[in-house]
Amino acid sequence: MEIIDEALKKGRTALSEFESKKLLAQYDIPITKEVLVANENNLKEAIQEIGYPIVLKGCSAEIGHKTEKGLVQVGIHDEDEALFAFNRISELMNEAGSEVLVQEMVQGKRELVAGLKRDPQFGPCVMFGLGGIFTEILQDVCFRVAPIEEIDAFEMMDEIKGHKMLEAFRGMEPVDRTMLAKLLITIGQIGMEVEKIEEIDINPLIIRGNQPVAVDALILLK
Repeated sequence: MEIIDEALKKGRTALSEFESKKLLAQYDIPITKEVLVANENNLKEAIQEIGYPIVLKGCSAEIGHKTEKGLVQVGIHDEDEALFAFNRISELMNEAGSEVLVQEMVQGKRELVAGLKRDPQFGPCVMFGLGGIFTEILQDVCFRVAPIEEIDAFEMMDEIKGHKMLEAFRGMEPVDRTMLAKLLITIGQIGMEVEKIEEIDINPLIIRGNQPVAVDALILLK
């Protein structure tokens, strides 16, 4: 796969968020509408294409936890705010590069996590659970050895402690489980087909309406 081959040629062990989601989109996993920009003119063009509200993120394969480093600004509603955030993020990026990801702001209160870990014994394993900034604290995730089928994906949804979040909840419609199952099956498929992928981390996977959207993603290589 070209994205991975190019990264490995440069000695990298990870794809950037933009590259990671570009790869996921090739497998029809729903991702955010986004544009990678390097200057203010590109920024203005991207805003016209995407429309407010937007999110700006520092984008580099060298940076894992963007939020902790102040490289994410959400809820931007006008050009002045966008320009200020762009310049601030560009300064913070320093040697990691100055490209900034302009992204649609996905509205959704339910945040999940999905991904893949390559186990030395069992090979690629699909992961699913509650996501967002509290993923590591809650540790409400489950795993299945790939490849998985729809019945396996449905079992994973029922296995997490927060499974009721997938049901109709406080005026929100139930999650499209069939679409979510397809996404989990596809993640397993990627793990089976692309041996150079060590790990996939989609977090958050936000439920917009009743459908999952990959809002942030990281792919590690081996």
